[in-house]
Amino acid sequence: MPEGDTVYLLARRLNARLRGQVVRRSDLRVPQHATADLSGATLVKTDTHGKHLLTRFTVPDQPGITLHTHLRMDGSWTVLNPGKQLPRRLAPDIRVLLDFQNGLSAVGLKLPVVELIPTDREKDVVGHLGPDPLRADWDADEAVRRLVGDHERPLAATLLDQTRMAGLGNLWVNELCFLRGHSPWTPVREVDIPALVTLAVRLLRFSVNTPGAAQVTTGNTRPGQQHWVAGRAGQPCLRCRTRIQVVAEVSGDPERRRTWWCPHCQPGPPPPA
Repeated sequence: MPEGDTVYLLARRLNARLRGQVVRRSDLRVPQHATADLSGATLVKTDTHGKHLLTRFTVPDQPGITLHTHLRMDGSWTVLNPGKQLPRRLAPDIRVLLDFQNGLSAVGLKLPVVELIPTDREKDVVGHLGPDPLRADWDADEAVRRLVGDHERPLAATLLDQTRMAGLGNLWVNELCFLRGHSPWTPVREVDIPALVTLAVRLLRFSVNTPGAAQVTTGNTRPGQQHWVAGRAGQPCLRCRTRIQVVAEVSGDPERRRTWWCPHCQPGPPPPA
C-alpha cells in the first residue's frame, strides 16, 4: 500500500499538471456518484492527509466540493496529454475520468474509495486521522500524546495506527523500529516516543523534498541497499551482518502486518507465536 510520502508526491504531481484547470466532462464510475457532473468546476488543489487524497473543486455560486479518493493496494492516478488515451485493456479499471478544457485528462484506476463531499465537511472522512508530518497543520505534541496513549501495545502496531499519526506505512514503521533499535513488539511504554516522532518527521520530509531519495532510508540508492530491513528477509543486516528475519502478516489482523527486523540490532520481545 502506498504510504503517506508516496501519496503526497502523487498529489504534488497532480497539482503541477491540473491545478487551476476547468473540467469539461466528468465520469465517476461508482454507483453512488454515477450521475454526478463536475463540468464547469475548477480544480483548486489536491491535498493529502495521511494516505487520503482530497481533490477540491469550486463551482461558481455553489459551495466547494471535494473528491475524496484512496489508493489502498491497487489504486492509481494518471494524467493523459491531449489526444492520448489509456490502453483499452484498462477501461474496466477506470473509476474516475476527468477531461479538462485544456485537453488534459485525469484518470483514477482501481480506486476502492471514490466519494464526493462538501469541502467544508472533509473532516467527516479524515477527521479520525492523527497528525500528518507532511501537512501545514502538523502537531508533534498531539502525535506524541496519541502514540503513548496505549502503553502496552506493541510499537509497530501503534505506529501503523493511522488514528495516532497519519502517513506511516509498513516500510517506514519497520525502518523506524530498526533505526531506533527496538524490536517491533516492544511495548510503547519502553520507547522514547518524542525522539521516534522527531526521526519519523525528518525521514518523511527528506523523502518528499530530496530528488531521488523517496523512501530511501540508508542513504544508498543502489538496488537492495535502500532499506535497512524492509524487504530484506534472509539477507545480512547492513550493520552487523546478522540475517534479517520476517514474519508474515495475518489477514484481517491489524496488529499483525508483515514485519522485518534484525534480532541483533533490535533487541526486545520476539514476535507472538
